[in-house]
Amino acid sequence: MLSKESRKESIRKFKERKSLLGAYAVRCVETGQVWVGVSRNLDATKNGCWFCLRNGIHREKSLQDEWNARGEAAFQYEMLDALDEDMHPLEVDGLLKGLKNDWVARLGAQSLR
Repeated sequence: MLSKESRKESIRKFKERKSLLGAYAVRCVETGQVWVGVSRNLDATKNGCWFCLRNGIHREKSLQDEWNARGEAAFQYEMLDALDEDMHPLEVDGLLKGLKNDWVARLGAQSLR
C-alpha cells in the first residue's frame, strides 16, 4: 500500500498530466470500413465510443449498424495522429478539424461527429 505522501504525489502527477489530442480510427476488420474522428482526450475516447456502441446509442448510425450486425470482436480502435501538447488553446479546434479531414481523405473513411 502506498504511503500518504506517495499517494498525494501520484494524485498530483495525475492531475497535472495533459490529455492527448489527435485523430483516431474505428475499423471493422471484416468489411474494411473505417470511421475517423478527433478527440481532445485520445486515451479516454475508446471507452466512450465502445460504451455508446454497446448500448446502441452511438451518434454515427452507419457505425452503430455495422457494430450491431458484426459484434464487438470485429472492431478495432487505433490512434492515428497526436497533436503537439504545447499549442495555443484557440488553435486546437482548427487543427483537429484539419487533421480529421486529412485522415478521412487518406483512408477513404467516413467522418465521425
